[in-house]
Amino acid sequence: MPKTSIAAAAAALLLAAVAHAQTGPLSIDIPAQPLDKALGALARQSGARIVFSTGLTESKAAPGVHGSLTVQQALQQLLAGSGLSARPAADGGYTVAPQDQGGAALEGASLPAVSVAAEAESSADLPQPYAGGQVARGGRLGLLGNVDVMDAPFNITSYTARTIEDQQARNVADLLGRNDPSVRVTGGEGSDTDTLRIRGFDVAMEDSTFNGLPGLLSFYRSKVEFIERIEVLKGPNAMLNGMAPGGGVGGAVNVVSKRAGDQPMTRLTAGYLADSRADLHADIGRRFGVDNAWGVRVNGALRRGESSRDDQKQSHDLGSVALDYRGQQLRASIDYVYQSMRDHASRTTLTVGSATAGWTPRAPSGDTNFTQPWAVVRSGNRTLVGRVEYDITPDLTVHAALGRSKGWFDGKGSGNIALTSVSGDIRGAAGGSAFHLDTTSGEIGITGRFTTGPIRHQWSAALSALERDMAYGFSSSAGAVVSNIYAPVHVPEPAGIQPAVARLSSRSRLPSFGIADTLSFAQDRVRLTLGVRRQTVRTDSFDTSTGAVSSRYDESATSPFVGLVVRPWEGGAVYANVIQGLAQGDTAPDTAVNAGEVFPPYKTKQYELGIKHEWNGFGGSASVFQIAKPSGLLDATTLRYEASGEQRHRGIELNVFGELARGLRLLGGATWIDARMTQAASASLVGKRPVGVPRFTANLSGEWDVPGLPGFTLTGGLTHTGSSYVDAANATLIPGWTRTDLGARWTTRVADRAITFRASLENAFNKRYWSVGTWNALLLGMPRTLALSATVDF
Repeated sequence: MPKTSIAAAAAALLLAAVAHAQTGPLSIDIPAQPLDKALGALARQSGARIVFSTGLTESKAAPGVHGSLTVQQALQQLLAGSGLSARPAADGGYTVAPQDQGGAALEGASLPAVSVAAEAESSADLPQPYAGGQVARGGRLGLLGNVDVMDAPFNITSYTARTIEDQQARNVADLLGRNDPSVRVTGGEGSDTDTLRIRGFDVAMEDSTFNGLPGLLSFYRSKVEFIERIEVLKGPNAMLNGMAPGGGVGGAVNVVSKRAGDQPMTRLTAGYLADSRADLHADIGRRFGVDNAWGVRVNGALRRGESSRDDQKQSHDLGSVALDYRGQQLRASIDYVYQSMRDHASRTTLTVGSATAGWTPRAPSGDTNFTQPWAVVRSGNRTLVGRVEYDITPDLTVHAALGRSKGWFDGKGSGNIALTSVSGDIRGAAGGSAFHLDTTSGEIGITGRFTTGPIRHQWSAALSALERDMAYGFSSSAGAVVSNIYAPVHVPEPAGIQPAVARLSSRSRLPSFGIADTLSFAQDRVRLTLGVRRQTVRTDSFDTSTGAVSSRYDESATSPFVGLVVRPWEGGAVYANVIQGLAQGDTAPDTAVNAGEVFPPYKTKQYELGIKHEWNGFGGSASVFQIAKPSGLLDATTLRYEASGEQRHRGIELNVFGELARGLRLLGGATWIDARMTQAASASLVGKRPVGVPRFTANLSGEWDVPGLPGFTLTGGLTHTGSSYVDAANATLIPGWTRTDLGARWTTRVADRAITFRASLENAFNKRYWSVGTWNALLLGMPRTLALSATVDF
């Protein structure tokens, strides 16, 4: 869909929304849950203002309330047996207060000021955290909106800003690699790019969504200072989010930006990272206007200095502004994010080739840098996103969102560094490179609720589109660069390195339409979600020399989804899903008898079955899954190119999160994956493990509030990655590794200001290890690193 069409459709949808006063009975659908959450759900569904004190509702539960009811009738059912009642307020809302000694409501009585106003919520409102605050009770599932963890037919985890701050995370990938056993990172702190691997399949950072819209984050890496939540959905998700622009199928990451809270906030964080890097982050939030309807949140961050790897220097800047308006029926927001990163001597990816096949290189010390000090990369992005929602009725909401992002990745260095001997010799070619992305992403949609007999429906439909121009360029080699990974040699910068010029290489358009319905019955103990998305992929490829179109791709696919959640016992759920992922199909090569044949989008299929349970603020889940990803192959006998290749992953996931006991929090889990090439171009590759996919991975982080020392917490974390192959033939096996992180924090008051001191020793025992990336790549793990920070609230 053209960019102008997205904007026009969004405007037309908003103009069609007409205010609708709802004074009679409403369709109310509120499951049993904590009382404060139930009152918030009623406020959202009715549009009524409901004011209550959190002290009154604490530890109280509400029954499920369903049917055609007035707001007052629904309140009576929710508050039954709680010792509370609701009385009408002068503004047309309701105030919740204790009953008098005889059990009657305090009609007309004067009540003290209360602390919470449960205004009508929107899809942007965030699920509350579990006890301990490290992860949230739910997350965004694309077309389905925000869904509670226990009601989601998927394995999802939503990491909070508190976890980002307390772990002193620097990037999105950094946080996920430390905490999620199903996610591994290739690149990371010692490199200038990040690629996620979820359930064993690569997911590029460019495939992440920003407040639900795809393709708008930084190309290779995203900072975290502007982020409120990092939500991870494991497995293919084409029906929920549409096809990812990079074709990733292992999972989805959604980044949620910070919004101003009701309480004014001015927060300053100063940090230090060994060897000599200084960080500074300011976070300011304010709300103003009637009922605090308008909000602004500003974040700014600077990072300067040397990392714990030799010769690496970083100069990073971030600025973000988030504006929002929240009314009874209308909500709107605008986000602007600017990220700029300049990294010196950071291209440390090592390629293993035929010259060293079968030899496992010993990992040198993590502070070793085998790239050149004169190498530099400049990367970043500018993103602007707007979103608006309008409640036509309490049961019908329309929304529109539109975003634009420009990203860049330019630099010079020794290029791809290849391992050329079993003595650790390496060789590169001095030159320049440039990659640019220009992306427009938008969506218009509608959500609603209705009841048919005993079945309650929550449905949604959305039309989305993404358009992306990708440009790249490389400059000619200015000479070879020869060194050794165990004894790096610094060579002078070769003369004649020319800046690379990025020229348009492809233009992709990804329009799609999706519709879904969640049917709830048996007193909300059974939830069945059905959905389908029609996805179109249009790509023009260009000759970077002449600018002429060299090939065109225009194909479509239909992707269905079935998800089931059953709540057979209190606090527990069993779930299952069948879903697909989509990636652009191939075009048969010139060597095939069907040369030029264009294949429809490849469909990656997942089957998953899982169980979840909650115990008083602590939760856990276990799941089994199978994912089969197709690929194109040239038959050696018939010379026909067909979509007959397949990579299959079967796995088991275990996750834990929350507060196990008072003052003791755990977060992490384990994943086992049996990954195999079940169909390959060569019979010798059938049955081999895919590159970079270990059999076993595990993460576990813990926090312990030390008794007798108020505000003092000890922290620690373990990250284990099993052995994996660096080549398709499984000739070179890279050993597994375990990294240990230790730390502490102390929250106190200084000069009547709240202040938190944090200290962590990452890779505390200085483990030497390789991470395995795609394309036969090795990346050296970072050495022991000290991180310090202090956060002050003004």
